[in-house]
Amino acid sequence: MWPRLRRGFCSRSTKEWRVKQVVRSNFDSLLGEVKERIRDADFISISTQKSGLYSSPWRRILPIDTAETAYSKAKDAAERFQLFQFAICPFRFDGVKVVAFPYNFHLFPRDELNIGMPSHSFSCQVSCLTAMAREGFDFNTCIYDGISYLSRVQEAASMHQSALLLPTDHLPSPSQSQSVADSVFIERTRSRVLHWRNSCKDSSNNSDEALVKSLRKLILGSELFGSRPCISVDVCNDHQAQLVLEMLGKLSDDLVPLVVPDKDGAPTAVRVVLTSSIEDRVLLENELKSLEDGRNMEVRGFREVIDAMSDSQKPIIAYNCLNDFAFIHSKFISPLPHTMTEFMCSLRFVFPSVLDINHILKEVPPLKKATNLHAALSFLKRRFFLPIDMEVPQLADGVADGENLGNNVLRITFLFAKLCSLMKLSPSADKSSNSHNYACIESYTNIFYPSRAILQEPADGDTCVWMDSENKVNTENLIFLWGFGGFVSSEALKRQLSGTHDAFDEGFDVRLLDRSCAVLSFWSANSAKRFVEDIDLGLDGFPALHEMVCKGLKAATYRDYERVCKLGLWESELADSLERAANESMDSPILVDEEPLSAYKGDESSFQLNVL
Repeated sequence: MWPRLRRGFCSRSTKEWRVKQVVRSNFDSLLGEVKERIRDADFISISTQKSGLYSSPWRRILPIDTAETAYSKAKDAAERFQLFQFAICPFRFDGVKVVAFPYNFHLFPRDELNIGMPSHSFSCQVSCLTAMAREGFDFNTCIYDGISYLSRVQEAASMHQSALLLPTDHLPSPSQSQSVADSVFIERTRSRVLHWRNSCKDSSNNSDEALVKSLRKLILGSELFGSRPCISVDVCNDHQAQLVLEMLGKLSDDLVPLVVPDKDGAPTAVRVVLTSSIEDRVLLENELKSLEDGRNMEVRGFREVIDAMSDSQKPIIAYNCLNDFAFIHSKFISPLPHTMTEFMCSLRFVFPSVLDINHILKEVPPLKKATNLHAALSFLKRRFFLPIDMEVPQLADGVADGENLGNNVLRITFLFAKLCSLMKLSPSADKSSNSHNYACIESYTNIFYPSRAILQEPADGDTCVWMDSENKVNTENLIFLWGFGGFVSSEALKRQLSGTHDAFDEGFDVRLLDRSCAVLSFWSANSAKRFVEDIDLGLDGFPALHEMVCKGLKAATYRDYERVCKLGLWESELADSLERAANESMDSPILVDEEPLSAYKGDESSFQLNVL
């Protein structure tokens, strides 16, 4: 029995809450504050705005999709489109009040280090850009003042591509046995470095004339690293560099070695810096660490926030987790793996607890058909008395009048708090506080399949999907049809098919997936199999259907659809993708063309943006 609404109760509108806007110019000054809010939070809700969601209608995640096909579509979108806004809201519960600290980060994949990362180009969907413009999104701010980032994999690659000093512990240890050439190289290097060090330490040289000092520096190859003398030792490979480092470690405590890499990360030289004392050596090492930390901050950019969320181990609250976390994995962690299982395993190392409020919504029968956050919040306000209020203590910075970008993250936060109250779930993120209630929340975590494509495992092992909010259908009873001519509605196609085959007499349903292809769900087992077999055999005894096949009608099973998604045969229309899969031999691999992103067309206009 759900609690009823007490008339007169009114919750605050999200329009009254302000979200702090973060761009490149104020990112450094706010980063410490953001990390502190994350550390103090019970939960962290997130919301994103992307340059696109799908490049053709059938490539949306549909009710017929299983977890694997849905992941394939989410993977395609994450690799094709870009994140423009990433809103986070660390929040905590204080009795019946939620204390929230929302931030909206404006992102742009700018190549800060001139190394070709994070992105050369990405696609844009016109309808998404139009919606963002209506909300007041400033594309000039995004492009010129958006925060860049590198994923963890890209950061590791950038260490080898940027011509900066590398730490000396990244090189492999040399083998115990040294060749004659190694011995000669080490002895010559030791003699040169020792002669240079003694020359720098010899105080009697202070009275030499400037010309003599210049000639000595030229002959010895002496340089300056800041205010300290240094010398460079050329090396050909990792092995020689490690030999030099090992020799310097035994030679003197006042020598600090630094590896100088080329653009590919291979060492080209070892720079030896001479310090005046143990204290000076410690000071130099601290300076180098500060330089490395500053460079890392510049390289990581917004990923500093992602890493802070990961390090906190706090539960992450989102709406439609699969899409959001496919983007997060692709942009901030590493390239997406091929399967849903691999994706979930990889993601759990970074975010061990992710909760999609869509799955909690489905536990409330009246909310099963809620299609967006606003609809769910409005329904809860009308039907239930849930005395939850939300406080946003901080003042929003950088928000023009009439604009409040990123406020979806506040809706997610508020909706989660109301659902916890409605379903009597423990809002505490501490398992020790209420282990029984916490398990209730935990049961909703790390579920990444779409909430409207719930997988079931029948006794025979076949997979079922939901066709709508009422009925579930075994995937073996789904058939894809295309080449049916100019039917513009599911009803018209269903009327045309009725009576053309005895499989239709047992009941079936039709849904158009795009203008070229429809999916048929048969209500009786084996009807779909019998229908496909009869088409393959020539349809003897079914003249009406035979005529439609002669005019171009074709059929495919759900396994063909799964194959299309798994192999990434992403044509503009589903019919073309199924045709392409049908024309390839099942025994030979399908070569997926690297088609330019700008070549993809669909009912929704899209285009490619190159990042120079």
